[in-house]
Amino acid sequence: MEDRRLKGPDVTQSSTDIAVIGAGPAGLTAAVALAAAGAAVTLIGPAAGDNRTTALLAASVTALDTLEVWKRCADRAAPLRIMRIVDGTGRLWRAPEATFDCSEIGLAAFGWNLANRDLIAALATRAAEHANVRRIESSVTDIEIGEERALIRTESGETVAARLIVAADGRNSPGRVAAGIGTQRHDYPQTALTFNLTHTRPHRDTSTEFHTPHGPFTLVPLPGLRSSLVWVVRPDEADRILSLDDAGVAREIEARSHSILGKITVAADRGRFPLAVQTADRFAAHRIVLVGEAAHTLPPIGAQGFNLGLRDVATLAELVAEARRIGADFAGRQVTGRYEELRRADTATRRIAIDLFNRSLLSDFLPVQGARGLGLYFLDRVGPLRRAVMREGVTPAASAPKLMRGEAL
Repeated sequence: MEDRRLKGPDVTQSSTDIAVIGAGPAGLTAAVALAAAGAAVTLIGPAAGDNRTTALLAASVTALDTLEVWKRCADRAAPLRIMRIVDGTGRLWRAPEATFDCSEIGLAAFGWNLANRDLIAALATRAAEHANVRRIESSVTDIEIGEERALIRTESGETVAARLIVAADGRNSPGRVAAGIGTQRHDYPQTALTFNLTHTRPHRDTSTEFHTPHGPFTLVPLPGLRSSLVWVVRPDEADRILSLDDAGVAREIEARSHSILGKITVAADRGRFPLAVQTADRFAAHRIVLVGEAAHTLPPIGAQGFNLGLRDVATLAELVAEARRIGADFAGRQVTGRYEELRRADTATRRIAIDLFNRSLLSDFLPVQGARGLGLYFLDRVGPLRRAVMREGVTPAASAPKLMRGEAL
């Protein structure tokens, strides 16, 4: 591992192949995957705290299993074997209830849902096991991108010189800003609320998504008699709900869910974030690539957020591994340009589909409501179409890097 350090009274300087900025799930996964590709990696960022959950689709679980991460958290994840969509809009043209069963496409589960803290712990443990991963638990204060290398300065007084930066530092990415990459953004008149719940009736490994005039209300299984909830509402409605005590919130959830999970108890941790779709103008520039929310932010619909970011990481790791094998510059423009090309199409497809779906829920235009209802009708009734859509949602044919096929780098 390349790690040359020069120490002074107030600063430590070191060099590395790749600096990953951001220690959330995307950054930790990038560090583990790039280390598996043979690169020397410095992971920079304070430990992340996150009370949300993540639904990992089957291909993402395959990638984490290949990286020897999944075995460290599998026992704390709940399988998602059935997905139900229920039209609760109350509008004139309502869609029929649609049910999707993973057994139709030969899978044990569409994916697994687990707490982010458990996923982060498993990734951090695996990263610590890699001899060629060094971690700096400090925030970044400055990024300077030069012709031959990039310099990252931290609050702890350390300067890291890297051949390549991987910006996994979120939707407000300092790495993206340092690279001069702009974004295209659309804000929705919606706020997502997240809760963790316990309940008296079993979920039977079924994720249920109620469509409302203001967005989805989605219950996702956790192990035992527990579930997570993503509840999309108007901003003023979010204020009202969050002003309630736990018992009041539980009553609202029971009513909105038609008590399908019985009596609800709400955990203390609550989350709130505004909904927007944001896409970087470029996913890579000289000496830097963007992964996860630094590259793209999507509404929490269809479990695409972190799964899309994991495909970013798997694609980048494969490109780096191949460049190292043939003696090419893994940080050069040929690699970063190829990364941009591969990830742009996949991300655009997901963004357009989710944006259209979300807008269809908000629209009062009858033809739009009718089109959404007709689409769900055909998905429910036409087997080949339903199975094709399920396969594409879980294991996209156009974006299947080695890790997501279970192949080592």
